[in-house]
Amino acid sequence: MKLLLTLALTIGLVSCRKEAPLPVYWQIPSFQLTSQSGQPFDSKSLDGDIWVADFIYTTCPGPCPRMSAQMRGVQSAVASMPRVKLVSITVDPKNDTPAVLAAYATRYRAQPDRWFFLTGEQAALESLCRNGFKLGDVDGSMVHSTRFVLVDRHGRVRGFYSVEEDGAVAKLLHDIRTLVGETL
Repeated sequence: MKLLLTLALTIGLVSCRKEAPLPVYWQIPSFQLTSQSGQPFDSKSLDGDIWVADFIYTTCPGPCPRMSAQMRGVQSAVASMPRVKLVSITVDPKNDTPAVLAAYATRYRAQPDRWFFLTGEQAALESLCRNGFKLGDVDGSMVHSTRFVLVDRHGRVRGFYSVEEDGAVAKLLHDIRTLVGETL
C-alpha cells in the first residue's frame, strides 16, 4: 500500500499539498449608499459575509449586461451558501435611481436578500471606486472597470476577475469556495 501511495504521489495522481490561501490585498472602507429598495445600505450589513462586487450602469450598451448575466450565474452557483452576497454599484447615479435599479434587478432575477444594487452621491461613488476598490474613476464618462472583486468576511479584497477572460467566473467560484472554507 505504501508503495502504491508513493507511486501515485510521484506521478501526480494524489496531491498532499494544501492549496495556498488567497492573497489579502486591502480593506474596503465602510460606505453608506442607497439600495434598489430606496433604503439606506450600510456596508456593515455585509460584515461576516463573503461578497462579490462590480460596477455597472443600467443603460450600458457594452459589457454591463454580460457582467450582470454572469453575476446572475454566480448567484445561482452560490445558492446553497447563504453567507455569500453580491453587490452591483452604479457608475451612473444621475440616471440609476433606486426605482431604475429595482427594475434592472428584476430583469436579472436578483434575489433581494442576496444581490444588492446600490447608488449614491457621485462623490461617494467616485471615492469608493477609486480609493476603496481601486478600480478607477466614476466621473460621469461611463467608462468603468469590467472586473468582479471578491471581498472576504472581514471586508478585505481577496481577488479580481476580469469578466472578459475565459474561465474568470469559474476561478471566482473556486475562490469563493476557498473563502467559505477559510477560518481566518
